[in-house]
Amino acid sequence: MHTTPDTRPAVVLLHSSLSSRSQWTTLMAEQEASYRFIAIDLLGYGKSAFPTEAAAAGYTLAYEADAVAAALASHLDAGEQFHLVGHSYGGATALRLARQMRERVLSLSVFEPVAFHLLPASDAGRREIEAVVADINAATSADDATRAFIDYWNRAGAFDALPEVQRQRFTSGIAKVKLDFVALLGEPARVPDMAQLDVPALVMAGAKGPASTRRVAETLAAALPQAQFTLTPGGHMAPITHAADINQVLLGFLENQRLPA
Repeated sequence: MHTTPDTRPAVVLLHSSLSSRSQWTTLMAEQEASYRFIAIDLLGYGKSAFPTEAAAAGYTLAYEADAVAAALASHLDAGEQFHLVGHSYGGATALRLARQMRERVLSLSVFEPVAFHLLPASDAGRREIEAVVADINAATSADDATRAFIDYWNRAGAFDALPEVQRQRFTSGIAKVKLDFVALLGEPARVPDMAQLDVPALVMAGAKGPASTRRVAETLAAALPQAQFTLTPGGHMAPITHAADINQVLLGFLENQRLPA
């Protein structure tokens, strides 16, 4: 049986912590004629299994990226190239994955990647997020830990304002969030390592995002050899709360990659 090859560019999508591949549903539905989207559930989220006990003991971004690479093997041919997109923790994972699979990454797009390992210990943005992590780890209940996490990225009172079913869903994922922070703060890559990613890159940050991720975005944009920095409406969760705005910027960037050099 003859099948027509799929000529649509492959675009891999990585979501934020406490989210899942479903955060990209609108983008995929609206643009499926132009792109072959591959949205992956990161470990412990959506339908993906929680990391093994052995892996969780010293969790790393390398382990997370390896899991994404393994998942991609069922979607892409060996050696097939793709565009890579990531939001928040998915953005930090994308940076790690891009370095591990450099020859296959055609472009890189990240929205406020939480790559705090790029900031020096003295940086105010890093100190800010380390204080949040300390609050999460010191919380006496999963609810309190989740409240600290959700309120930081959104606004004070955001967690308590959510419907009960959503609060429960977020709280059930806080154990993985803690591992995400272990991986992020323990990642050995530093600013000079980003020079390896000599691909077209789009770095986005929300105008109302926190200082910690704005500092990461600005630092990363300056370090990547072919990066453009774009400030967008919304805050850290803009790919969800302001999806139309973010998708427009992202698609404009992807379309530029299809133009002849």
